[in-house]
Amino acid sequence: MNNNSDFRAQVLSQLGAADGEVEELLRYNENIFDQSQALSYDFPLADELFVKTWEQYAAEVRESGTINVLAQYLVELRFPVSSGISTTNDYRSTTRRGRDPRESAIGSGLQLRAPEQCQVMLHQTIAGRIPLIIAPVREDFLTLVQALAKHNEPVFIPDSMGALMVAGYNNWHRIHILAQELDWDWDSEASRSEYFQYLEQHKDQYQDRFIILSVGQYSGVPACDLGLSKAEWEELSFVIRREHECTHYATRRIFSSMRNNVLDELIADFNGIIHACGSFHGDWLLRFFGLEAFPNYRKGGRLENYRGDPPLSEGAFVLLQVILKRAIENLERFYINYADELQRPELRPVLLMTLSSFTAEELASDQACMLLSKRFHELGKKVSNRVLPLKLECELTQSGSCL
Repeated sequence: MNNNSDFRAQVLSQLGAADGEVEELLRYNENIFDQSQALSYDFPLADELFVKTWEQYAAEVRESGTINVLAQYLVELRFPVSSGISTTNDYRSTTRRGRDPRESAIGSGLQLRAPEQCQVMLHQTIAGRIPLIIAPVREDFLTLVQALAKHNEPVFIPDSMGALMVAGYNNWHRIHILAQELDWDWDSEASRSEYFQYLEQHKDQYQDRFIILSVGQYSGVPACDLGLSKAEWEELSFVIRREHECTHYATRRIFSSMRNNVLDELIADFNGIIHACGSFHGDWLLRFFGLEAFPNYRKGGRLENYRGDPPLSEGAFVLLQVILKRAIENLERFYINYADELQRPELRPVLLMTLSSFTAEELASDQACMLLSKRFHELGKKVSNRVLPLKLECELTQSGSCL
């Protein structure tokens, strides 16, 4: 983690930040990626425990031809999306207290427009495989997000959202399997209390991570804005979106951090674009954030989603746009200098570590290309000889490559 506050403050002052704005942005742009263990890893990392269970889920969806089969395992799929449903006794007893889902009435269940089109598959990343739930119909993507991440409540999902990583998902199917393996008496209140104490110390044995993906245009950008056909853009959009989310998974597992922050989004989009296109398009990334007409900002652009909590002041938000524009330009120069190396699978962990070593101010500085180059070479010598061959062919699209 690098948080050279004096250098960062100098960059901000050069960009015209007032004292209060400097403090705001230093706090917002703090780099909390923990790289202390990263150099000890062999890549790709071994799969997390939940992957084995999701292999079963993927096979059953494929064999049955519908995602509805997962309602017997993921209890939220037994309930419709409905206002206030998360406060009902039936919902709470099933999702919070672990009533055996086989005993709860499915009722109308989750209503999807095209459950037969939804797919479940495992995707290889440098951090191990991660389950993907793919919903080609936009309405089904929204419904699955509301069910699996929003407690079946009809919360608003912005048009710019096309993917979501669900982390810390309490999988009651795995919990009941574990109870059987440990010979716990599920009907005994005393045993249940002891069992839940055990679970609190062994979250990896019942908590899952997975990604819900849509297949529409990335960041709500229409194909005509990029000079592409609709079919071509939708294919590229899917790969960008998938690799973007897989980058978040990698930073969470390797660096113990995944935030709703501009630095995280910058790194994830950079990875997504180069793996989808085989090159980097800085103008695309500016458009994704709403900065294609810089210094004018397009209201409704994705950058608004990463304003922070509490949100940045108007002046600091304008400066964040300047920082982002400069950082993207520097990343484009970095990519041009190392285009061949950045396409090599064994250097993907090196690239991720390199990008995660800096703050947004450092990436926006006049020294950014030198800093990136130096760090990339240092890490390359330490990491690349300990990277195992990655499976390059992906399960869904021939044009996509794995992170």
